[in-house]
Amino acid sequence: MKLLVMGAGMMGAAAAYDMARAREVEAVTLADIDLQRAQAAADRMNQLSRTRKIRAVAADAAKLGVVGKLMRQHDGTLSCVPYSFNPRLAKAALEAGCHFADLGGNHTVVRQELALARKAEKSNLAIAPDCGLSPGMASILAGELMRRMGGKAESLEIFAGGLPSEPKWPWQYQLGFSAEGLINEYVEPCRILRRGKITEIEPLTELETFLIKGFPPLDAFHTSGGTSTLPDTFQGKVRECFEKTLRYQGHYALLRALYELGLFSSKPIKVGDNKARDRIVPRRLLAKLLEQKLAGNQPDVVILRVEAHNKNRMAAFNVVDHYDKTTKMTAMMRTTAWPASVVLRMLVSGVIGKRGGIYQELDVPFDQFSAAMASRGVKIEFSQPTEEKSVSSAGA
Repeated sequence: MKLLVMGAGMMGAAAAYDMARAREVEAVTLADIDLQRAQAAADRMNQLSRTRKIRAVAADAAKLGVVGKLMRQHDGTLSCVPYSFNPRLAKAALEAGCHFADLGGNHTVVRQELALARKAEKSNLAIAPDCGLSPGMASILAGELMRRMGGKAESLEIFAGGLPSEPKWPWQYQLGFSAEGLINEYVEPCRILRRGKITEIEPLTELETFLIKGFPPLDAFHTSGGTSTLPDTFQGKVRECFEKTLRYQGHYALLRALYELGLFSSKPIKVGDNKARDRIVPRRLLAKLLEQKLAGNQPDVVILRVEAHNKNRMAAFNVVDHYDKTTKMTAMMRTTAWPASVVLRMLVSGVIGKRGGIYQELDVPFDQFSAAMASRGVKIEFSQPTEEKSVSSAGA
């Protein structure tokens, strides 16, 4: 099995490491527009995995001719570049005869990818968008909860967040992935099920307090992308379905202030007299500032809780994962890149036999996925509290 990873950032590097450790993987290519970054990541991950399977190459995700040639040399491709590239990369993968998966996170992009499902099926290939943490692992857990609930539920609720182990004032947050991806979660409409109907609501709304053992009270609020295809899959079977992001209390107020100020806007604004040069795009400026001020790889923790409620019955999956001191990999890398690596290998090996468009909640086998994550030290715990929401949230 030969696998290609597009993007040598934190997630791409962690995915390449995970792939290299697998016996069935013969070789991993880590491609990035910056060859120096790709080589540094490949060297580090080869050392950590104690293999020489990972090689670095220079490749611009926008140059599909170059990317297509690379894809033809591999059985599967994982995209760890900004989501805007994914529809074109998915199409290129089909033309190259290569399975495709990505970290996802944007509803519109996912729909564009899944529009290629019929073509992929005819080519005996699979396209699997949204394979990260949430969407991704959260969707797999949600699908399993629905099966254990007998296929129907009053509500399906996801709470997910990556938090610094030692929060620092005032932000109490560490940027665990791309700033653009983060901002997208804060500005795009949130697609949910409300009273059984697919609805779009404003992000950064419906704040509530989330409680989980071992942590202080957290803020939970709507952000975009986390529900992925769940509203479509479970419409008619679930009345309420949503995903909320978790942050330390106090962070939400800062975000909401930036949002109200217009700093998430992509519309250029005039800041001087020169028409051409004295215009800035607030979102681009904010992204740069977030990268400078909040990026880091200090110890962190990821919390994921997926709940299904039906009458007086509740079932939940919990994941609490921490920074790994040995590999110096953040919990966000472990819980985002590794699920994607697992799913791509399932596609290539045939563990997931379906071809065409892959839906995490329907097509990824829970038992095999859970076992794979457990073997990596990421534990998925099932619980059935006797009292609804006794552990998780209040005020929903």
